[in-house]
Amino acid sequence: MIKNRKEHRIAQLKLIFAIAVWGGSFIATKIAVAEISPVSVVWLRFLIGAIILGWMAWRRRELAIPSWKVGINFAWLGFLGITLHQWLQSSGLVTSEAGTTAWIVSTTPIFMAFLGWVFFKEKLTPPIILGILIATLGVVLVVSKGSFNAIMAGGFGQPGDFLILLSAPNWAIFSILCQPVLQRFSALKVTFYTLLFGWVLTSIQFIAGAHWIEYAKLSPAGWLSILFLGIFCSAISYIFYNDGLQILPASQVGAFLYFEPLAATAIAAVVLSEQIVLATLIGGILILAGVWMVNKQAEQAAV
Repeated sequence: MIKNRKEHRIAQLKLIFAIAVWGGSFIATKIAVAEISPVSVVWLRFLIGAIILGWMAWRRRELAIPSWKVGINFAWLGFLGITLHQWLQSSGLVTSEAGTTAWIVSTTPIFMAFLGWVFFKEKLTPPIILGILIATLGVVLVVSKGSFNAIMAGGFGQPGDFLILLSAPNWAIFSILCQPVLQRFSALKVTFYTLLFGWVLTSIQFIAGAHWIEYAKLSPAGWLSILFLGIFCSAISYIFYNDGLQILPASQVGAFLYFEPLAATAIAAVVLSEQIVLATLIGGILILAGVWMVNKQAEQAAV
């Protein structure tokens, strides 16, 4: 539940930052997986994130795990949110086309709103549904640049397309399962142990394949990409995202994921000099309108 309006606004700002950074993660991951395997990218990325969050948790005396059952909970979240989710996305980005991003962010909030309605009895009112549909249209416009035939022609012909599509409901399930845990423990503790257990599970595949030899292949751009993924996309953004889940309903948090393609488009325009067309601007306005509708209704329902 929302404790007060100020806390609510701070949670929204943290989510905007996290989603904007995650928008850039697609570009950084694409650069990194072009040089080394997805397993090596995920392993090093979350090692960096776990070290940073572990230091923060130690400073705040948040390292204690009260029982083995809680530890299993953290391990399960680490498998879903880190090991499985990041493997699906990083492996998918090896062959997936850019238009696939639209499917990810278009379906994840729908799964989150549905699961929030099923498990937590969160209200799924007509305005919220309408907001989701408007934002979905905006996402399609942004990614397709106004050419609906082009996005449909891309299809799901590449193996990576299926992996990224699977990551959408997986992230929704992870977010829903996170909420009750975040009601019991701080966002820092939950985020640290989620990253730590996810990294440990990823280490099995990393060690079995002797993937550490790949790091010699990394260029300066590759190293910068992994540092960005580890510090900003993993440590900071994951804890900000969990802060949002601690305070806001799942349907409202899910709506913020619609900012991701907008952020990715803006970053790609700056970093890769990609052109922003009129359809991108119109789609961005629709995304903002849809997110506003979902947030407004969820906020009124929670007061």
